Amino acid sequence: MSRKPNRTEGQVETTGHVWDGIEELNNPLPRWWVWVFYATIVWGIWYTIAYPAWPLVNGATPGYLGQSTRADVAAEIAAVNERNASLNEALSTADLAALSADTSSELHGYAVSLGASVFRANCSQCHGAGAAGLQSAGYPSLLDDDWLWGGTVEDIAFTVTNGIRNEQSPDTRWVEMPAFGDMLSREEIAALVAHVRAISGQEHDAALVEEGALLFADNCASCHGESGEGTREMGAPTLNDAVWLYGGTPERIEETIRNARFGVMPAWARDYRGASGLDQAQINAVTVYVHQLGGGE
Repeated sequence: MSRKPNRTEGQVETTGHVWDGIEELNNPLPRWWVWVFYATIVWGIWYTIAYPAWPLVNGATPGYLGQSTRADVAAEIAAVNERNASLNEALSTADLAALSADTSSELHGYAVSLGASVFRANCSQCHGAGAAGLQSAGYPSLLDDDWLWGGTVEDIAFTVTNGIRNEQSPDTRWVEMPAFGDMLSREEIAALVAHVRAISGQEHDAALVEEGALLFADNCASCHGESGEGTREMGAPTLNDAVWLYGGTPERIEETIRNARFGVMPAWARDYRGASGLDQAQINAVTVYVHQLGGGE
């Protein structure tokens, strides 16, 4: 219902809206509130002129004050880098083995702190915030001493710099596992699964182990070793322990044998990633950080 009733002089007008007999009065806003409201409009217009506000094709209007939060952040980063310039210079040329051993030095403490920051920004998305990895996706844990390509500081630095099976670095670590799904029968793959689970100390079908051992010797031992001890020079993982990159269930092992695995890690050096890559100090820092997590050699 919308009907303005007759009002006597001095009574507040209504808007004409009535709900269940309740009228909506048309009281004017307080004058101070109205002026504050007008002031916010004026302030808003001034703000869009003074500061970056209106979007353009390749950016936004800069504002006549020239304020830029990105420039502020860049200035703060530059100031921090300037304060740490001597440490970064020493870190970029440091002997990593000596630095990792000298845990009481200022440079080692700085490297671990900087490396933790670099790791969280660039590595934790795959390896996890705590570096425990993600088995379902084949991202290895960096906390144990089971290394695919070696766990010395030199090995870790090379892996960070050049990555694994990528198209960026010509020196990337590259060995490819063949997919045996088209080479072996279902029964042969089942026998291989039984053998791999047997050498890793897991429950297995004993009747298939002998055949699986022969198949392993013919097809797998050249990379993984005769007893499944792995070959670091080839990045072939150890198969006779309890550490699994993609999982050690019969289903996961069969999937690996049938379809193979092809894990990729980017090369982090700026030579291959440009400005988004890591400089030498950052590479050395994250190397020292990973090495001291518990599995470094």
